[in-house]
Amino acid sequence: MRICVIGTGYVGLVVGTCLSESGNDVICVDSDEEKVKTLSGGKCTIHERGLNEYFTRNLREKRLSFTTELKAAVKKSQVVYIAVGTPLGADMQTDMSSVWDVVERIGKAIEDYTIVVTKSTVPVGTAKRIREIISGLTEVEFSVVSNPEFLKEGAAVDDFMKPQRVVIGTEPDDERAREIMREIYAPFLRTGKPLIEMDSASAEVCKYACNGLLAAKISFINEVANLCGAVGADVNQVRRGMGADPRIGPQFLFPGVGFGGSCFPKDITALINTAAQTGTSMDILRSVSEVNQRQKKLPVGLVKKHFGEDLSGRKGAIWGLSFKPGTDDIREAPSIPIVEGLLTAGATLSVFDPVATENARAIFGERVEYAQTDYDALEGADFLVVVTEWNEFRRPSFERIKELMRTPVVFDGRNIYSRKYMERLGFTYYGIGC
Repeated sequence: MRICVIGTGYVGLVVGTCLSESGNDVICVDSDEEKVKTLSGGKCTIHERGLNEYFTRNLREKRLSFTTELKAAVKKSQVVYIAVGTPLGADMQTDMSSVWDVVERIGKAIEDYTIVVTKSTVPVGTAKRIREIISGLTEVEFSVVSNPEFLKEGAAVDDFMKPQRVVIGTEPDDERAREIMREIYAPFLRTGKPLIEMDSASAEVCKYACNGLLAAKISFINEVANLCGAVGADVNQVRRGMGADPRIGPQFLFPGVGFGGSCFPKDITALINTAAQTGTSMDILRSVSEVNQRQKKLPVGLVKKHFGEDLSGRKGAIWGLSFKPGTDDIREAPSIPIVEGLLTAGATLSVFDPVATENARAIFGERVEYAQTDYDALEGADFLVVVTEWNEFRRPSFERIKELMRTPVVFDGRNIYSRKYMERLGFTYYGIGC
C-alpha cells in the first residue's frame, strides 16, 4: 500500500519505518530540510531500541523515503498519517496549529479517495473538525480515521510491531475505511491481539484515558512510598503485595522521582482542560499532576536534608538524564528540576547519560560538567543521585564507586539498589519509601 506519514518525530518515524517493514511503500514528510537530508542520508535522528535496523533496511530497499514535498507525497498515497507535534501552548491548551496547517494542505492536495489518519494525540472533536476543513477544500471522496498511538518510548518499535491492541475510530457507516485499516494492521495482529473499532470521539478519549490511568498508578505508588518512608515501612514489599492482585497488577507500580516525557504530562493537562470546557471535572488527574511535580523535587530535598540548605562546595554526580531508559528524550524529565534545584542550592554537578547528553546540553548549557562515563561523573563527588534506571547503573562496581567518591552518599531515585546491601558496603543510602 502507498502510505504517507507527515511528521518524523518519535511517533512519525517509528510509524513510518514499521509500516515499511511490513511491505508498504512509505513516504515520510517533514518541513525541516536538514532533518530530511539527514534521514535520507541513512542516519536515524532518534534513539529507539530496534529502530535503526528497520530504518536502514527499508531505506536501502527503497520502501522508505523522506521528503519536504507534502503535496507530492499526499498525491502518491492512499493513506495519509498525521503525526505532527501537539504541544501545550503558553495558555496550557493543546497547540493544534501544526495539525490544522497539515490538514489544509492535505485537503488541497488529494485527487483520489484518501484516508486521513490522525496518529498525533489530539483533543476530542479533532476528527470532526478535520472532516469539516477538508470538505470545504475539495469534492474528492475521503475518510477520516482516528488511530491513537500507544507507543512507549524506549519500546516503541516492539509496541508497534507487536501491539496489545489497535484502536480505530471512524464514522459508523465508513466500512471502506475500516476495511483498509484492517488490511494495514493485519500483519501486526497475527497472534490474535484485537483491532478495536469505535467512533472517532471514543477513540480520541481512549488515548487520553489510558495515559491518565497509567499516570495515576505512578503518582499513587509515589504517595504510598512517601507514607512508607514516614512510618518505617518498605514500599518495595508493599508494591509486591499490591501487584499480586490481578485487579491491580504490577505494571507502573514502581516508586521513583516522577514521570516525564512528551505524553503523560501533556495528555493529563489536555484531558483536564477538555473536561473543564465541557463543564465536567477531572479532579483525580489534577491531583496526579500535583503529586508528580512534588515528587520531582524530592531528591533535592533529601540532599539538602543530609548536607544542609547551602550546597556550596559540594559536588554531585547525576546518573541518568532521559525521562526513562531506552530513549534520548528529556522532555519533562525529572532530571531537569533535580539538576536545576541542586545548582540553585550551590552544588557543582557532573552528569552522565548513555544517550541523552546532547539533548541535555541544549537545556543546561555549560552549567554542568558532562562526563564521558558513569564512573567519570563520580570523581571527587560528595553524593550520587540516580535519576534514570538505565541497565548499566543496576550492577556497577560499588568498590570503585566508593574509591572515586569523596563521601559515599547515594540518593536512589528509582530504588534500583538494596538499602541493606548498600549500608553493608558502607554507603549512606536514601531510597524512595524504603
